[in-house]
Amino acid sequence: MSGIAALLLALGHRVSGSDKADTIEVRRLESLGLKFDLSQEAAHVAGADIVIYSSAIRPGNVEYDEAVRLGLRMFRRADALSAIMLGKKGVVIAGMHGKTTTSSMMAHVLRTAGVRPSHYVGAEIPILGTNAHWDAEGELFVAEGDESDGTLANYHPEHAVILNIEEEHLDFYADLAAIEVVFNRLLDQTAGLVLYCADDAHATRLCATRPRAISFGEGEGADYRFRNFGSADFQSTFEVVCRGEVLGELVLNVPGRHNVSNAMSVVALATELGVPFAKIAEGLKTFSGARRRFEIKHRGAEFLVVDDYAHHPSELRATLATARTAGRQRILALFQPHRYTRTQALKDEFGRAFGDADLVFLADIYPASEPPIPGISGQTIADALAANGHTGARFIPDRDALVREVGRLAEPGDCIITVGAGNIHEQGSALARDLAALEALRAEMGPGALRLYEPLARHTTLRVGGPAQFWAEPETEAGLARLLAWCHAQEMPVTLMGRGSNLLIRDGGIRGVVIHLAKGEFHRLEREGHRLTAGAGVRLKEVALAAKAAGLAGLEWMEGIPGSVGGGLRMNAGAMGGEAFNHVASVRLIDAAGEVREQTPAELEIGYRSVPELKTRYVLSAVFEATPGDAAEIARRLDESMQKRRTTQPRESSAGCIFKNPGPCPAGRLVDELGLKNRRVGGARVSEIHGNFIVNDGGATATDVLRLIAEVKAVALAERGIALETEVQIVGEEAPFILS
Repeated sequence: MSGIAALLLALGHRVSGSDKADTIEVRRLESLGLKFDLSQEAAHVAGADIVIYSSAIRPGNVEYDEAVRLGLRMFRRADALSAIMLGKKGVVIAGMHGKTTTSSMMAHVLRTAGVRPSHYVGAEIPILGTNAHWDAEGELFVAEGDESDGTLANYHPEHAVILNIEEEHLDFYADLAAIEVVFNRLLDQTAGLVLYCADDAHATRLCATRPRAISFGEGEGADYRFRNFGSADFQSTFEVVCRGEVLGELVLNVPGRHNVSNAMSVVALATELGVPFAKIAEGLKTFSGARRRFEIKHRGAEFLVVDDYAHHPSELRATLATARTAGRQRILALFQPHRYTRTQALKDEFGRAFGDADLVFLADIYPASEPPIPGISGQTIADALAANGHTGARFIPDRDALVREVGRLAEPGDCIITVGAGNIHEQGSALARDLAALEALRAEMGPGALRLYEPLARHTTLRVGGPAQFWAEPETEAGLARLLAWCHAQEMPVTLMGRGSNLLIRDGGIRGVVIHLAKGEFHRLEREGHRLTAGAGVRLKEVALAAKAAGLAGLEWMEGIPGSVGGGLRMNAGAMGGEAFNHVASVRLIDAAGEVREQTPAELEIGYRSVPELKTRYVLSAVFEATPGDAAEIARRLDESMQKRRTTQPRESSAGCIFKNPGPCPAGRLVDELGLKNRRVGGARVSEIHGNFIVNDGGATATDVLRLIAEVKAVALAERGIALETEVQIVGEEAPFILS
């Protein structure tokens, strides 16, 4: 509709319009004189001479109904376009697939040759500037003809190009015969050349006997044919032969044999119109495709992300075959079916269309304007793929969840392609952005593991929580410093995470980079005299056992703390009357910009389960100081700690103590006295062994745990007047942080 508005404005008409969303294109048209309303109301059509509407607008729409009530002249979009084209020599590009690319390619080649065509195509075409343009000086008008609603029969072009004909849009047409009636009417109304693809049986049957018919394609019998097809890095090369005469070699900067076939229609018409072959070659070599037509969203050393509008089995096969030529290790296809009727009618063909995809992820159906059909969903295609022997198909209805799973499974060397006529491309764009950032992070970090959308439930002792947007495990301090500096420069959030104890991550996950220090330099544990130097990733239990082995006393209590050195110091963890910073001689810290400094406890503000400075700076390593002790006594205290933990703490997954002790009455005893042990929300339960523990009985979510915490707080406040404070750290977002 924006293209129709642009053409009418260029012709000097007064144009108004309405839509449910404002866009950059709308604002551009407003600068040219469009009167735009960001709503649809009956009053908007008052005073109009003509009302033009898209096929998405039907009776029941307030503006449509008002135009009918007022008796205004009403035209469908294609009716308006065909009327505008009567002022030029029209070139209509028709077919089930490839119309947008071919019509934009035709307009670009003719423009490059100085022919000055007007054009109208159904997508954003960067190289053309706009999707519609009126050139008062040129006599040709290149337009994409839409066959979906039968309006293709309304055109009276000078020349027609038929790319392909097959069963499609069966929500409108009864069968192939009904489709052919519309194409035959277009051909009957074409005054000049009829160009058709000789490789398409239905197009050949309808067109071959027409007067002034010219064929193109790859087969030997075509008037204009290509041969010696080659493909590298999504660029196609081929040789053109016209009725036995070699015209020369061409380079096309959009990939795929099917696009070369479409380009041959451009070569044929331009040649018949007298355009020199050298000009045709120049236009094709400089052509770049339409948005959502094998549009490369990210090309990196590790990942390639592509988006394509393909939504019919034939289009899918061609698109995936093109993707296979990229030379990547695997192809991961994310397909959003378009329309319930198409899915139902072509499910068997869809089941055979994904042979070139290693993994297929199916979203739920984009309905367009259709009501649901019971039993028809993305699972319908997953079942069809399985019936055809494809073992890598999964149906994940929610698009964000689907793309999170793809990002989690993506491996260096993958080509990831989003396909469909709906809005799956929005998630594809976000995935491309995050994969590009992942590659940049890896280049900065160096040695270590780096993953996208890592489930954080795997890394917390409570076993709940959404994903990390980026999960990083650097192995060197230098790599960590570079990683932090890059994130600081990019204003990307950073969260450091230890072993995941005393931590509750919300179900939405954590945006930005979650850094886990557990390997390499961060797992060093060395002794010198009475001191133990431990990296941030060393478990506190390991420090206690190393001290025991060296005959050093005072650190036995650390055995009962499930966390690591970094996390334990960040919250000044404690047990059995001991606290982490009571035994620290010095600590090495790194800030968000990657700067390192060493400090003593006296230089830090240290409180009960809190060290404020460590919220913005992170522990690299610490020096613990102990005293020589009796080996038997050290062993006894360690054993006492272990026995106490085993008898007083639950064995189920937990985050440790949930609440801070509110005073003389410990939190666990308070919960017990309130009769809240075994209280449950979903899969979360207050432990029957220790009232200050909430356990995951299996399948709990962070939301379950948070609701249970709120219930305990409410009861404590109502019955004892005590406002419990959480000791467990609660982080992350309630809703998924990705994608669109």
